[in-house]
Amino acid sequence: MKYLLLLAGVLLCYFLVRASLRRKREERSRQASVTAPEDMVRCAQCGIHLPRGESLMVRGETFCCAEHEQRRHTNGDGR
Repeated sequence: MKYLLLLAGVLLCYFLVRASLRRKREERSRQASVTAPEDMVRCAQCGIHLPRGESLMVRGETFCCAEHEQRRHTNGDGR
């Protein structure tokens, strides 16, 4: 009976350590994908800088929102 309890304790420790290592490995991979740097671009209308992934690219120009893109092209503002 003692050996069964000892074996159960060892197996429990093994699975706890294994789960902990798996969580740490997943957390590291999640952090690596989140912290990847991204190029910054400037809005052609207001001049604000924002990450390229959040910008709108229209006719070779970048904008921070659809409103600025529409305003720029409907007013004929050719700065």
